[in-house]
Amino acid sequence: MLLIMTVEPGFGGQPFLDLTLPKIRRAREAVEGSGLGVAIQVDGGITEETIARAAEAGANVFVAGSAVYGADDPSAAIDLLRAKGSRTLRAATE
Repeated sequence: MLLIMTVEPGFGGQPFLDLTLPKIRRAREAVEGSGLGVAIQVDGGITEETIARAAEAGANVFVAGSAVYGADDPSAAIDLLRAKGSRTLRAATE
């Protein structure tokens, strides 16, 4: 697994940095070129608005803190994130 931080490390609740998307794409290309089954995990700013962008760029494992723990219904927040991430990953492989 390769972890890519998508915020400045340090504290929770930071916004997703779109400038990390090219890094995620390059990592996905390198992993696919290697033939190894390496997961690309992103950590930071993952919300229902950002998870699809990260997935489209090539991430396939997502760390969501504030989006889950700050939600009124954490279980529903997880379900929503899983659905959006899965939908984008399926579309990318079709």
